[in-house]
Order: sequence, then C-alpha cells, then structure tokens
Amino acid sequence: MKNMQQMMKQVKKMQDEMQKTQEALKEKIVEGSAGGGAVTVKANGHKQILDIAIKPEVIDPEDAEMLQDLVLTAVNDALRNVDEMVNKEMGRFTGGMNIPGLF
Repeated sequence: MKNMQQMMKQVKKMQDEMQKTQEALKEKIVEGSAGGGAVTVKANGHKQILDIAIKPEVIDPEDAEMLQDLVLTAVNDALRNVDEMVNKEMGRFTGGMNIPGLF
C-alpha cells in the first residue's frame, strides 16, 4: 500500500512538471524561413504564429504566387521547428516515445 502511495506521488509530480513544461513552451520562440531569409516566420511552442517578416525586395506585384509560396514554406518550416522543440522538451517525460495526444 505504501508503495502505491509513493508511486502516485511520483505520477502527480511528473504531471505537474509536464504541465509546467507545456506552459513554458508558449514562451519559447522558433523561427522558420524561406528564400534565403527573404521571408521569416516566428512561432511559439503552442504553434501560434507570432510574426511574419517579408523583405521588400521579394514583393513583386507581377508574381504574387512566388511570395505566397515563400510564406507557405517559411510557415511550414517554423511549425516543423516547433514540433522538434516540443518533442525535445517533452521527450524527457516520455523517454523519447511518441505518445499520440500527449502534447
């Protein structure tokens, strides 16, 4: 019985640490880019896009499609970087296992 109580305390402590880590991820910012830095996107650990910067020289009214592609690529790069950061931060709780729905 005492062993079970000890295990429950450990589980509760791990849950609390995971919650704190998830909250802290909101404050961590990663960046993605495209076109050699012509378009940069900043996102936080909750996959919220915080900023999109576009260098004026890539804005061509005759080629909006290219700019759209650059923005899309930069956003996807930023979100990929968020996933890597989250997996690294939360991986210490899961031992590197990918547990669907955990984070």
